[in-house]
Amino acid sequence: MARVRTLLNSLLPAARRTPGERRPPAEPRRQHNIFEAAATYVTGCVEEDQDRIDEAVTWVSPEALTFGINELACRAVIALARERDESPETVARHLLGLPPA
Repeated sequence: MARVRTLLNSLLPAARRTPGERRPPAEPRRQHNIFEAAATYVTGCVEEDQDRIDEAVTWVSPEALTFGINELACRAVIALARERDESPETVARHLLGLPPA
C-alpha cells in the first residue's frame, strides 16, 4: 500500500497536497480568435508542423476554423491579384495548377 501511495504522490500533484492545502490558481487560458487559429493552422500545414496544427484546432470550433481559413485564402488571393495586376480568378486558378478559364 505504501508503494501505491508513493507512486501516486510522484504522478499526481493533487496527491502531494495535504487535505487543507489550497490548489494554486490556474493561469487564465488565453482566448484565440478565428483568424489567429487560421493563420497558425495554415502556417503549420505549410511548414509541416503537426504540433502547430494540433494546437490551432483546439483554439476554436471546426466551423470557425473553416471560416477563418476561407477568409485567409480570399485575402491572400486578393493581395496576390493586386500585386500581380491580375484578376483574382486568374491567380486562384494559377495557384491551384488549373488551366486559365
